[in-house]
Amino acid sequence: MSYVTPADFARKMIDAGEAKVFMSTKDTLIRAYMAGAILALAAAFAVTVTVNTGNPLIGALLFPVGFCMLYLLGFDLLTGVFTLVPLALIDKRRGVTVQGMLRNWGLVFTGNFAGAFTVAIFMAIIVTFGWSEAPNAVGEKIGHIGEGRTIGYAAHGAAGMLTLFVRAVMCNWMVSTGVVAAMMSTSVSGKIMAMWMPILIFFYMGFEHSIVNMFLFPAGLLLGGNFTIADYMIWNEIPTVIGNLVGGLTFVGAMIYATHHKTSPELDRDPAPAPAAIPAE
Repeated sequence: MSYVTPADFARKMIDAGEAKVFMSTKDTLIRAYMAGAILALAAAFAVTVTVNTGNPLIGALLFPVGFCMLYLLGFDLLTGVFTLVPLALIDKRRGVTVQGMLRNWGLVFTGNFAGAFTVAIFMAIIVTFGWSEAPNAVGEKIGHIGEGRTIGYAAHGAAGMLTLFVRAVMCNWMVSTGVVAAMMSTSVSGKIMAMWMPILIFFYMGFEHSIVNMFLFPAGLLLGGNFTIADYMIWNEIPTVIGNLVGGLTFVGAMIYATHHKTSPELDRDPAPAPAAIPAE
């Protein structure tokens, strides 16, 4: 059977986190760069589909293709390492330290941003014919997304920041569920089916994903969006990164670790009643 039991994929999660801590700088950066680029391209694809069809559900239904591609190619997203790497530290794997975990997070963040920003530049060129004309409908849509999800939050003050943070928590709850779901199967088709639903949910619900936003907001600025770099960092990227960390580690990694890897003893069962005596004749 291709199904992997929870106890087994919980161990695979810890093993994966440990491996990422000791991965070379070159490999970590390349894998993170490619993950950021592929996810950004999937986001651009989903926005294009939404604009051309007028139906955001269709865009959300197709967006997970990018996530599936980068996962199957062995590339790394910040949202995924937020969930997996701390488990190796919690499990006290030999040589895994806080410094090693932070090094991995920093390298993956850098690589993801570089990859997403590359696609942002490419898409800005495409939707403006090399900045020779005004953005087309897709370009206008990308610019407005950035406005609504920065100054839109800022207009609500503390309530806007809370909403942003909760959306980021919910996002990586779903995205990391997709990462873990892929470990539930040993077949490619099983992995894709397991990943698709949680990724679809996060995208259609408008949750905040730090790497998708590394594409949307720089692209929006390049296309004349009415917000600033400070708006992007303060009213989106930084709170989103923190919320993604909380959501993935708390609601996915820690929960699976606590119940499937560190399983508590079962409660004592009541002894079975003794069989009734057969009366002598």
